[in-house]
Parts: sequence; C-alpha cells; structure tokens
Amino acid sequence: MYFYAVRQPILNAHKKLYAYEILFRDSLDNVFPDVDIDEANDEEIDAGKFNQAITEFTSKKLAFIKFTLDTLVQGYPQMLNKEEVIIEILEKGKPGKRLLTICKELHGKGYKIALADYKHQSVWTHFYPFIKIIKINIHKSNEDEIKQLINAINDHPHIRLLAEKVETHLDYEKAMRLGFKYFQGYFFAKPQMVKRKNLSPSQLAMTELLYETSKPELDLSCITSIFEHDIPLSYKLLRYANSAIFRRRAEISTIKQALVLLGSSELKRFLGLMFAITANPDKPTELIKLAMTRAKFCELVAHNMTSQLDDSIAFLTGLLSMIDAILDEELELVLAKLPLSSKIKEPLLTRKGSMAAIIKLLEFIEHAQWTKTNIVMEKLELNKEQAVKHYNDALAWADQQNRLAG
Repeated sequence: MYFYAVRQPILNAHKKLYAYEILFRDSLDNVFPDVDIDEANDEEIDAGKFNQAITEFTSKKLAFIKFTLDTLVQGYPQMLNKEEVIIEILEKGKPGKRLLTICKELHGKGYKIALADYKHQSVWTHFYPFIKIIKINIHKSNEDEIKQLINAINDHPHIRLLAEKVETHLDYEKAMRLGFKYFQGYFFAKPQMVKRKNLSPSQLAMTELLYETSKPELDLSCITSIFEHDIPLSYKLLRYANSAIFRRRAEISTIKQALVLLGSSELKRFLGLMFAITANPDKPTELIKLAMTRAKFCELVAHNMTSQLDDSIAFLTGLLSMIDAILDEELELVLAKLPLSSKIKEPLLTRKGSMAAIIKLLEFIEHAQWTKTNIVMEKLELNKEQAVKHYNDALAWADQQNRLAG
C-alpha cells in the first residue's frame, strides 16, 4: 500500500528518535472514505492494510497522525492500533464538550493523545487529564506564552511538551532551556557551525576509494590494498558482502572476493554510505537515514528518467547533498576536499540541471510542500505514483541499511 505522505522525525532531548509524524498530501478522508465506525466490515480490511503500511513506513516507531473533529467523530482513530499511534487533535476553534467527550473515550481505550498547534486557553485545562503531549510551534508562541502553559500544566506531570518547527540549533537550545522534552524539525539536518577541519585517516581512505571507484576501470589490487590498511572498514565490507541482500553460494572471506561480488556500482554505494555513517559519529542517526533516503530515491528516479542519468552518480549525489550537515562545514569546503566527479559536484554547487531538480524535489517532499512537489514532478516528467513508490521504497531501504551498518 502506497500513499502520498512524508514522515518527519521527532527526537528526544538526546537527539534520539522517539517517533515520526505522518503528513498526508490531502487528508485521512482519502484513506478511509465514507466509513461508518459501527458498520466497518470490508473497510476494516483496508484499515488493517493501512496499519501495516504505517508501521513499515515508520520502521515500527510511534506514528503521530493528525485528526480533525470531523475525522474523530467518524471514528477513524479507533481503526488504528493504539500501541502504534499517537492521536494528534487539530482543533482551530474553541474546544467544546463534544471534543472533550471523544478525548475521554479515546483515553479510556488506551490511546495516547497529543494537542497539535496548541494555543493556550483556560478551557483546555479540562482536557489535561487525558493528554500525553502538547505540541508548540516555537516560532508562533513567545516565551511568556510558553511559561504560562508550563505553569498551567504543573499539576499534570504526565504531560510532555513537544517543540515544532525546530529548524536551527538555536531553536533547539531555546526549547531545551524552556523545558521541552521532544523536538520536531530539521535542525539536525543543517550544519551546526561553520568550521574548518581535516578529514580523519579513515575518511581519507574512503575518499581515496571513492576516487578509485570513479575511474572507468577498477584497479582491484589498489582498492584491495587500501581496504587492507583499514581494518574496521574491511570488516564492514565483508559483513556487507555476506549479508542476505546478496545471493551467494558460499561465504565471502577475502577483500578481493567481496569486491568482485559487489561490482563497481554496489561498491560505490557501500563506500558512500560508510563515509556518511563514520564522518561524524556525534550526529543523530536520523540525519544519516535522511541522507541514505535521498541517495536511494535519486538512484531510483534516475533509473526511470528518459535523460538516462547514471544510477551510481545519482546515488552519491543524493547522499552528499547532506554532507555539509554531517561534517558541520560549508558544502563548498567539503566538496573541495573530495576527489569526486564534476557530475556530482556541479548539481550540488550550482543547483542547476536535472540532478539538482531531483534534490529540490526531495527537499519539498521532506517538508510536505505538496504543491511545489507537484510542480517539480511535472517539470521532470515524473510519474507521480511511481515517485511516491520510490520515496516509500527509499525510506524502507534506508531503515534496512541503517540496521545493517550498525
């Protein structure tokens, strides 16, 4: 089951993944059309498929899903597994008795509830016993308003605050100081500070390998020698080559065997992933997964485009589109240190051409900017359904690779 949606990570104070928010292109009305909660027969099957798709989409992490009063009244939340979702209540107006009754009912059935786009009103205090999380847009609420809310929930220690639209490290530090426990936004996907630094010996080895694998003909002796001088990287290569994703008759036990099995394209993917994963171990895992998702999406889209973009070039370009955030350094400075093809560097630096357009498409998808997404898809002449499938597949692949590399 594929749907027009994007997942946005929600991290805890230690920048570890807590959950994903699922943002649909239109609304849940397209997922469960005209469902009567008391007469949901065949629709329950669709709900089951939807539940399964959601858990795959979020890699079995909690899913925050927004519900309007209309969708709450229709009973949509009760079609979802209470252990896998957090019900976000989106109420633009003044909350009333009907909404309060629904919250009590959902809470009584074991569902976790979050208040989304929260604006403090005294009437909300009636809801606090049934609420687990309150989401605050830190750019729309000033510090006095936030402190007023903190005072209001003092008698309800079970309530946690979640900061939305955390786009920079200054936003994150401000939210931390105010006592927020969860954070949603792309602050982790931007450089924390601009600084000059040298690459580590292991990173230099990988950049040398990236350079060697960019040549038309692979020099197996040279590549094998570089691997053999980096034991941790050699171990990861052998583990990767022996994984279940590759069909083989016997275990791979030497570097040369692994290189022959993988071939040029898969070796480039492996090296690119290892470079991203080991470049800055202090970075959140979600940043690396985001880079991996971009890499795989670019590869899949390039494979289907009539312009015949090179798959492996597209993969590395997507991966390196996040390298400034991974290394906390300006993109121009990072790319100047890497002996990469101009086919990779130019789209990232000039933001021009088909490859750059695919990166821009990904940025719009990540931020759920659906109107802009459609415009770029049309310019690239991409089939929308196929692009959605590619994005879903790229997310699943990134999750799998992250587990494999761990």
